[in-house]
Amino acid sequence: MEAWLEFGRGPLFRISFTLMVLGSLRIIILQIIGMIEAYNRSADKIVPWGDLWKKTFSWLIPIFNIWRKRPVYSVISVLFHIGLILVPLFLAAHVLLWKNSVGFGWFHISQSLADYLTLLVIITAPLLFLMRVLNKNSRFISRTQDFVIPLLLVIPFITGYICVNSSISATGYQVMMFFHVYVGNLIMIMVPFTKIAHCVLMPFSQFVTGVGWKFPKGAGDKIIATLGYGNKPTWFDNPRIGIVTEAETSQEQEDKK
Repeated sequence: MEAWLEFGRGPLFRISFTLMVLGSLRIIILQIIGMIEAYNRSADKIVPWGDLWKKTFSWLIPIFNIWRKRPVYSVISVLFHIGLILVPLFLAAHVLLWKNSVGFGWFHISQSLADYLTLLVIITAPLLFLMRVLNKNSRFISRTQDFVIPLLLVIPFITGYICVNSSISATGYQVMMFFHVYVGNLIMIMVPFTKIAHCVLMPFSQFVTGVGWKFPKGAGDKIIATLGYGNKPTWFDNPRIGIVTEAETSQEQEDKK
């Protein structure tokens, strides 16, 4: 078992870290290239940079945004992500592992703070899972990974907390540490290929919206034609795609006559 742990902390950790970094860089580069291409195709070159920076900052620190829709879910989600990000990056043992494996490290948080944040993740992860399952709208738009990932992410926190704060046998410690190390490596590998990538994409979300979603000239007409509404009037005060008004129905009947 000790040999497996050394492999997980050493070569496998470096491989997982490399895949995570290279995969994340690929995502970022593709996002930037996509935004540049969309910007070049657009006839509208006006980009509200100041507003985009402001919105990006407000979503990175969502103090006011969390109260707009589903505030309870939003607060739990924010607390979950705080622990999810801070503990892996700033736990002293993790910083030392990073330094020994990749050659550099940074400051770390105290063990007591790490314990509180770990418990925060352990409590909020199943709550997020249940709220997604029980909410009809969330359940409807969710995929399998939306249910599995929160439960997978909490495994390293549970096992790590047990190893640090519980009196268990040497065998039990090795088993817990095995799951802690290998699930942690699996999560790093999954980052560029699953929704966990939103931790990388989040700072770019507002810029993608503001810059990337600039349609080229004539795109609106092509979209309408593709949807099959090219021969429909566009001057209704409150048009709703897919809703045929009584006037349209009468006109179509007259045309058929």
